Amino acid sequence: MRAISLLSLFIGSCLAVPALAANSSPQANEWLHRLAQAERQQSYQGSFIYERNGSFSSHEIWHRVADGHVSERLSQLDGDGQEILRVNGKVTCATSDLLDGAGARADTAHRTLDPLKLMSWYDLKVAGKSRVAGREAVIISVIPRDQHRYGFDLDLDTRTALPLRSLMVNEKGQLLERYQMIALDTDRPPGDSDLRPRPGCKPLTPAVAKNTAARIGWRSDWLPPGFELIGSSAQVQGDDKGAGSSLLYDDGLSRFSVFLEPIKDANESDIRTQLGPTAAVSRHLVTAKGAIRVTVVGEIPLGTAERVALSMRAQDIQASQ
Repeated sequence: MRAISLLSLFIGSCLAVPALAANSSPQANEWLHRLAQAERQQSYQGSFIYERNGSFSSHEIWHRVADGHVSERLSQLDGDGQEILRVNGKVTCATSDLLDGAGARADTAHRTLDPLKLMSWYDLKVAGKSRVAGREAVIISVIPRDQHRYGFDLDLDTRTALPLRSLMVNEKGQLLERYQMIALDTDRPPGDSDLRPRPGCKPLTPAVAKNTAARIGWRSDWLPPGFELIGSSAQVQGDDKGAGSSLLYDDGLSRFSVFLEPIKDANESDIRTQLGPTAAVSRHLVTAKGAIRVTVVGEIPLGTAERVALSMRAQDIQASQ
């Protein structure tokens, strides 16, 4: 459920060369700093809608900051009723259909929005004012500097800097994804009962390997500028036969995952598809370890995902296609 992880990407230090920020507005930078602080300081609850590829879903969110801890529960109101619970940015439980998703990884480090880092890859602009969920908002445009990532228009609450609406657009300005609050209460913190997950929310456990590329045994010969490895995991069975690996990359705003698994048939068909902002590319590589399926999934353009998939190599030997 993409909406479950969307808010945490926006809410959620590195040095910047002054020239990199030349095309960005200081006011936009200040608003994004306020947005980053809001997640650590502001309790709230509300409901929002999520649109992708013409499909809509509705959700509730409870976010509480207390005694230095941040707890957050998100629940889908329609469809399968998916749910996720986070404590200090770590996923503690998720419904069964989210357990295999990259957005529900228990071992993924919490990332806080860093406007200075974003200015290396995006231009930040104040685009105007709006009104969302009955609240006044300022519109911040996040404009990519290359073809390897998407742009955003963020409507931030003028009182709290919380995101009231997010529109993801491609290089042609076409809408790929919408997140929009329809009700927001910042005056009444969620109670213990609000943050108690339903019985179907299953606990998550860390993966076998954590942030250890050496144990994963894979690397990429090419990544989109600004994307960094922030998490990795391996699932080992017996004497490593049937072992699978996953890598998670992030540029401070967008993310994509790379899944690698052994296959018996090296002639399997490749897959190349896109649903809204989410690209999915599956290719097979023939290596000294055998045939491997490489699948890249994330909110990046399809051509970028395909280039990443074809660039994956074994750490100890050079993979060949």
